Amino acid sequence: MKILFIAAGFLFMGLGVVGVFFPILPTVPFLLLASVCFAKGSDRVDRWFKSTKLYKNNLEEFQKNGSMTMKTKLCILIPVSAMLLLAFFMMHNIPGRIVIAVLIVLKYYFFIFRIKTIK
Repeated sequence: MKILFIAAGFLFMGLGVVGVFFPILPTVPFLLLASVCFAKGSDRVDRWFKSTKLYKNNLEEFQKNGSMTMKTKLCILIPVSAMLLLAFFMMHNIPGRIVIAVLIVLKYYFFIFRIKTIK
């Protein structure tokens, strides 16, 4: 089971790295998933991941203090909002549109009111 967590961690880390270069993929959520998988898979791999520049630049502050810079918040909100809006306009049924609209509202509520913004 630990091998599966480590493999999933590297998959999510790879997606996070791709997200650094292609803003259509949200970097931080994939790196959070990678961090969780590494923590469940191996202490050694988890320590390695937490020592990387990728982790320190994107996740360290959030995991320590539950806060993000405005730049990090916008780097998450903008591509995810664009994908959800695309799905909203391509969706033809009303219940699906309602679900997407609720997701958008909840996402903005969470990022504005629940996650502290730091400089």
